[in-house]
Amino acid sequence: MNRRGRVLAVNISKEKGTRKSNVGQSCLVPALGLKDDAHAGEWHRQVSLLAMESIDKMVQLGLKVGPGDFAENITTQGLDLLKLPIGTRFKIGQSSLLEVTQIGKICHTRCAIYYQAGDCVMPKEGIFAKVLAGGEIKVGEEIHVLSGDSDHQ
Repeated sequence: MNRRGRVLAVNISKEKGTRKSNVGQSCLVPALGLKDDAHAGEWHRQVSLLAMESIDKMVQLGLKVGPGDFAENITTQGLDLLKLPIGTRFKIGQSSLLEVTQIGKICHTRCAIYYQAGDCVMPKEGIFAKVLAGGEIKVGEEIHVLSGDSDHQ
């Protein structure tokens, strides 16, 4: 498995369940999440990540979607997020350290994203993490898996 990827977009929104906008850079706050994002909080889903490769699947189905449209905080490229088991730790940039806490999610009701995009890939292919060490993150920075993936155990 590829142990490196990169940040394609850093996305925030003021409300939960809505598309997020790429702000280019932001700050990860320990035990909280992405600064100024509606999902930040003291819980296990502080930061959401979705691969551009997953978004591309929706584009191939004819949807006009891109980074942030599935309410993910960080859109990644080049890293198979679904192969990172719970407990995997990874760095973004120089100082940010995150730990995978959940893979996918159950959507009990269809959110605004489903109605806007026609489908939502986040419940199937998104992952969630908590912030162990914070710092500035920006588009283009490297994501480096430190532990937890199947090749490393």
